[in-house]
Amino acid sequence: MDQPPPEAAPPRRASAGGSIRRGLLRPLLWSWGIGLVAAVLGAYWLARTSANEAFDRGLQDEASALAAKVTWSDRGPLLDLSRQAMELVTWDSHDRNGFAMVDVDGNALAGDASVPVPPPAYRRRSFEQPRVFDAEYDGEPVRGAVFSVSSPMLDRSVSVIVVETKNKRARLMRDLQLSIVLPALALGSVTFTLLGWGIRRGLQPLRDVAQEVALRDAQDWRPLPLDRVPREAVPLIERINRLLADVEQSIHLQRRFVADAAHQLRTPVAGIRVLAQNLAQELDARPHEPAAWQPLLAQLERSTDRLSRLIGQLLSLARSETALSMDGEQETLDILPLLRESAEPLVLQGLREGRSIVLDAPDAPVMARAHPLWLGEVVNNLLDNALRYGGQAIVLRVRPLPQGGAEVVVEDNGPGVTAAQLPRLFEAFWRGERADLRNDGGTGLGLTIAREVVLRLGGQLQAQSRPQVDGLRFTITLAA
Repeated sequence: MDQPPPEAAPPRRASAGGSIRRGLLRPLLWSWGIGLVAAVLGAYWLARTSANEAFDRGLQDEASALAAKVTWSDRGPLLDLSRQAMELVTWDSHDRNGFAMVDVDGNALAGDASVPVPPPAYRRRSFEQPRVFDAEYDGEPVRGAVFSVSSPMLDRSVSVIVVETKNKRARLMRDLQLSIVLPALALGSVTFTLLGWGIRRGLQPLRDVAQEVALRDAQDWRPLPLDRVPREAVPLIERINRLLADVEQSIHLQRRFVADAAHQLRTPVAGIRVLAQNLAQELDARPHEPAAWQPLLAQLERSTDRLSRLIGQLLSLARSETALSMDGEQETLDILPLLRESAEPLVLQGLREGRSIVLDAPDAPVMARAHPLWLGEVVNNLLDNALRYGGQAIVLRVRPLPQGGAEVVVEDNGPGVTAAQLPRLFEAFWRGERADLRNDGGTGLGLTIAREVVLRLGGQLQAQSRPQVDGLRFTITLAA
């Protein structure tokens, strides 16, 4: 007895190399990210430089304009500025502005006395052109411009200072940065979306090949198509095709060897069996000969019977692997007559042994896709297994499935197998623990052949044992 684990979970995909798509996109993403950082830094520098130059130039022009309004009299320097002009200088909807005219010592002569005054050395360098500086004005950071002028007749000089807060500068810098960074982000997103789509489209032929392989039968070794495979992947697919051809040739040779070896062994085994039977007849004709030979002869006959059965099973296995490889030999038919015909000899054998085999089937035909010969072989092997290892009551149950097809169940009330042994039921030549001490005539190939045939028919064969069922149950599911 042997069996593969019932509905084994699919193996987890091995974690090998990384994704081609990720391998292509990752360097591009890094390059784009570095470029984006450089663009952000460049945008910040450009926005800061441009904003400062524009607003500094305005402050310098404003300081120069105010300095042009300075007049000199015997009472000292005066800032000839009307009230409207003063309001125009100080008014701004976004920033706080201020101006002042100070003497050499920094004392305010006009304007706002709280306007920050740059150091004297800085003011001395502002006679030729206005100079800008940073300071704080009532707790706020400001940018200012200072322009110093001197009297053409008197040895006196004054400095005109204009300051404003940096709100408009910050807003302009932010707008400039966003105008550079946002298009870069949008362009990068669109670019990587298109790249991802293009790479996925380019790899789709490989996924199609993988899908075709997944949908193929285990015995389908046809070459994989190359018509839509990318040029870079053609050597890989060609190598896989050569591997498939080698596997097909190897399996073909293995099957032929098993069939040929089993066929060649039939003749000498049959000869040994005939000789053992002749020897038994000779000894029966000599009643005065010692009876010690009788057990040996009985053992020899049992061994040749088992060897003959083993050879027959090997031939059946080899023939089933080749006969069911073509779908054309399968057809949708009523399986009830096949099951009755294959079960009848074993029913008679069970009656001789004092055991019962009951056929539980509906009166109407049960249609399923099957092979006229090999489905009977499957049921024969399952019933034979139940007679050898099962209990007194054996049931062969047949039911049509709602979605089409049929379910065939062979169940007995014997001891069954343990949970540890259940996954091994369909292994070739496995006959349970200490099979060498049993003389049951089993070969360990019956269930292997049954599973092979059912799989080739496009069905499933599952096994259950105690405590789920009363003994051991085999369930065959056939498609419509």
